[in-house]
Amino acid sequence: MMKKSNLLMTATLILSFSAFAQTAADPVVATVNGVEIKKTQLDQAFEQNLMFVSDKVVTKEKVLNDIINREIGIKKAKEEKLENDPVVKAKMEDVLYHAKISKDLEKKLQAILVTDKEAQDYYAKNKEYRTAHILFRIRVSPDKEETLEATRKSLEVYKQLQAKPQLWPELANKYSQSSTAPAGGDLGYLPAVKYAPEYFKAINGKANGYISPPVRTQFGLHVVKVLGVHEWKEVDPAIYKKIVYDQKRDKILEEYFAEGRKTAQIKINKEFLK
Repeated sequence: MMKKSNLLMTATLILSFSAFAQTAADPVVATVNGVEIKKTQLDQAFEQNLMFVSDKVVTKEKVLNDIINREIGIKKAKEEKLENDPVVKAKMEDVLYHAKISKDLEKKLQAILVTDKEAQDYYAKNKEYRTAHILFRIRVSPDKEETLEATRKSLEVYKQLQAKPQLWPELANKYSQSSTAPAGGDLGYLPAVKYAPEYFKAINGKANGYISPPVRTQFGLHVVKVLGVHEWKEVDPAIYKKIVYDQKRDKILEEYFAEGRKTAQIKINKEFLK
C-alpha cells in the first residue's frame, strides 16, 4: 500500500513539473474572456507584422492589442451567430474551398517548374504588342438598337481610317469611349493575357500600322491599330515564366476538378446558358 502511494505521489509530481515546465516555456501574456494568449502566439504575430510596411511603429504591445481586439470581435460574432448570416457563410465557404484546394494540391503546385525555353516558346506565339484602340462601348445586356448603332459608327470610322490612316489621333479623340482617347487610344505594350482574347486574336501576327475591322469584346466594339511589337530580348522573362506557371497551375486544377466531377451529381439546364 505504501509503495502505491509513493508511486502516485511521484506521478503527480512529474505531471505537475511537466505542466509548470510547459507554462514556463510558453507563459500566458494575457487572457481575453478566458482565452489565453501565449508568448509564442504573440512572438509569431509580432514577426509577421514586421514583414509589412506600416504607418505605425510595430511594437509587441500594439500587436498584443490587435490579438485582443480579434478575440473580442470573434466572441461578439459567435454571440450574434454571424456564421449563419448568408454573406458570412458564403465567405466562410470561400475559405473552405481555397483551403481544400491548397491542402490537396500543395505538393503538386510546389513541384511546378518553368524553364527559359518554355517561356520563350510561349512568347513566340504570344508576343507583347503596343496597340491603340477606338472603343464604342456596348452594355453587357444591350438592346438591339444599341448594338446596331455601335456597329454602324465603328464601321464608319474604320472606313475613314482605311482611306486616311493619318486621321487616327483625331478620330480616336472624337469617338473613342475609352479613358485613353486623349492619347489617341494608346494602351502601351501589354502581354497577351492583358488583352481580351478576341482583341489579341485580331492583332496577333500583324505588322506595325495595321488597323483592324471592328472587334467585339465584352467591353464593346474596338477598332485596333498596331503600334509596335517587342522581341524576346526586350521583355521581362519573369513575367512570361509566371504566365506559363499559371497555365500549368490551371491545368492541374482542371484535372483535379475533372476527377471530382466523376462522382458529383451534376445537372445543367443548358437553355439558360444561351
